[in-house]
Amino acid sequence: MSAENKRRWSERLEVRTTAEERSVIDRAVAATGSDLTEFVVSNLTIAAGRVLADRSHFELDDEARRRWDEITKRPARELPGLRALMNRPTPFVDE
Repeated sequence: MSAENKRRWSERLEVRTTAEERSVIDRAVAATGSDLTEFVVSNLTIAAGRVLADRSHFELDDEARRRWDEITKRPARELPGLRALMNRPTPFVDE
């Protein structure tokens, strides 16, 4: 990363490891040719994105997608209790 493109670090993150974990991390940093901070931030960001992806979108295999499509193409059901609830005045807005 050139000097002009370097990020400006503004937040500090401290991590404790075992000696064995640190050794593996240091070897990986050396293998990638990056520095420790860049390596850790890049890999933590990727890991965080994977965790959050499970909470923001999901993927289906072909069979699950076919079943999902069948479900979503069904006509909406009339739910009298829900209809009654939606017709009640809201307690959150003064009319």
